Amino acid sequence: MATATDRFAAAHAALKADSTIQFRLLRAPLPPEPPLWLIQFGKWLRHVLAPIGRFFAWLDGFLPDWPYAKMFLWSVLGVFVVMLLWAAYQRIRHGEWRLPRFVRNRPVAALPEDEESWEPEATPVREWLREADALAAAGRYAEAVHHLLFRSIDDIARRRPQLVRPALTSRELSASDAIPASARGLFAGIARLVERSLFGGRPVAADDWQSARAAYADFALPRTWRG
Repeated sequence: MATATDRFAAAHAALKADSTIQFRLLRAPLPPEPPLWLIQFGKWLRHVLAPIGRFFAWLDGFLPDWPYAKMFLWSVLGVFVVMLLWAAYQRIRHGEWRLPRFVRNRPVAALPEDEESWEPEATPVREWLREADALAAAGRYAEAVHHLLFRSIDDIARRRPQLVRPALTSRELSASDAIPASARGLFAGIARLVERSLFGGRPVAADDWQSARAAYADFALPRTWRG
């Protein structure tokens, strides 16, 4: 009769004979070496950013040697940098320097006196509208509406000199919150007709022209720009 020792030895032998169980611990494989270009890029990046690191180390030397004070001051500096980047983005997109809305609670500036008294039927505008009406009378509605779009952009440039830039499209202008919502909607309607004609190949009908002309008449009114 097998003793407990014999049974233990037999079980141990069977366990060691099981190939599915690993008894020798193998060293983990080394991670693959990064490609040479990545190593060189890292060295180049460290070299480029080294002056910035030295600048922040120099700046850190002026801060008090209190952990919470440094955390507070660096947080203030971070907020300032974010606001500066936001203002730069607004300058690129809208053509004017603007801070985030939560610090820009200034009242809307009043319109200049010449803008208050300006009306769309003033002599230069009336002469210009005659040209657009002549195009429409000849059945060239698409060109007439395009004419209105150009005039609308001129009006925006007169009221918002920093906004209109050569690279800015009419779609970008119609999305700019530097233009009052009421004027922006009227301008967007004219711009859509032009886009539909130029890029969509769809004809502009007489009704479209009348709608665009009425939109421009409202767009040019001073009260539209007070909204």
